Amino acid sequence: MGAVQLDRLDSDIIALLVEDARRSYAELGARVGLSASAVKRRVDRLRAGGAITGFTVRLDPGALGWAVEGYVELYCRNSTAPGVIRSAVDRFPEVVDASTVSGEADAVLRILATDMRHFEQVLEQIGAQPFVARTKSVLVLSPLLRRASPTAPH
Repeated sequence: MGAVQLDRLDSDIIALLVEDARRSYAELGARVGLSASAVKRRVDRLRAGGAITGFTVRLDPGALGWAVEGYVELYCRNSTAPGVIRSAVDRFPEVVDASTVSGEADAVLRILATDMRHFEQVLEQIGAQPFVARTKSVLVLSPLLRRASPTAPH
C-alpha cells in the first residue's frame, strides 16, 4: 500500500490523536476548525487508507513491573526467512518489537523482562532456536527519548 496523501488538517488531526486517542470528534473538530462529522469522515478515510491502523494506549513498562529492557541482535545460520524469525519470536510475550535489519545482524529484538534472570531466560530460549547462530545483547540504562511515529515526512 502506498503513502496516504495528507493535508494540513489530516496531519493536525493525527497529531492530536497521537497525543490523546480518546479525544472525541467534537473536540478534534473544535481544535482544527471542522465539524465533528467532518472530522469523523477524515478519520474514517485515514483508517481506510491505512494511515491510522488502530487506537491504543501507551504504557509505562516500569510501572507494570518490566524492570529490564534490552535490545538483542539476532545472527541466523545460513539464510533464514523473516517469517521463520517472526514465528519463533512471536511466542515470547517479552519480545515487544522485532525487525529485520541491514548490517551484520539479521534481526533486532526489543525485550522487556521483570528482572535480569528473566531477561537471561528469554535470551537463552531465543538463542536455543535451531536457526540462531548467536545473539548479542545490550541493556537499556535510561531511555532518553520515546515518541510516537511522526505524522508525515515534511
